[in-house]
Amino acid sequence: MSPRTETERRRRISAEERRELILGAALEVFAQRGYHASSIDEIAQAAGVSKALIYEHFPSKRDLHVSLLEQHVQEIFERLATAAATSDPGEVRLEAGVNAFLEFVESRRDAFRMLFRDAVEPDVAEMLVRVQQQVGAAVAGLIAAEPREERGDPEENRRAIEMVGQLLAGAVQSLALWWGDHEEVRRKDLVAVVMDFAWLGLERLRSGERWPRSA
Repeated sequence: MSPRTETERRRRISAEERRELILGAALEVFAQRGYHASSIDEIAQAAGVSKALIYEHFPSKRDLHVSLLEQHVQEIFERLATAAATSDPGEVRLEAGVNAFLEFVESRRDAFRMLFRDAVEPDVAEMLVRVQQQVGAAVAGLIAAEPREERGDPEENRRAIEMVGQLLAGAVQSLALWWGDHEEVRRKDLVAVVMDFAWLGLERLRSGERWPRSA
């Protein structure tokens, strides 16, 4: 891009709009190529701006990557919080939460791909842990709020609920990854399968039924 064209572009859009333009281009490049294989040159070309302009907003490629991660992880949290913030029964809120997460996956496929493509990167791994922990804690809260038959030690019951929450969060995350290769499957059918698996099983747990423990 020529200096004149760059100057004209900078006059036409605000600093916030330029930042969003850069983030959008970076998301596309990171999702397609992964963090290590991507370069600021490629992102600048995709955004139609200079490298210098990118560095005005983000000191490094890592800062740009982290900003993207934080933006989309925050969106996941907000969607889940909205789904849970009702007085509906637990199964209704769980269904809404599962649907909210899968709706994010469906509408932000590049973002979801970026999150999991570089899952071995420390920054990414840390945020994925945060997502799973928060989702798991939310699910555990729904389970704990529902009437159930208590048996055994209360602390063991609390810990078991916590583990079930993490198990379900991991299962939905894994299902979302599978969905990336089976996009013909409708989101509502995924939600129904999760509820078949999760809530019907939880009904048995709430009634006091347990798998026999080994000695």
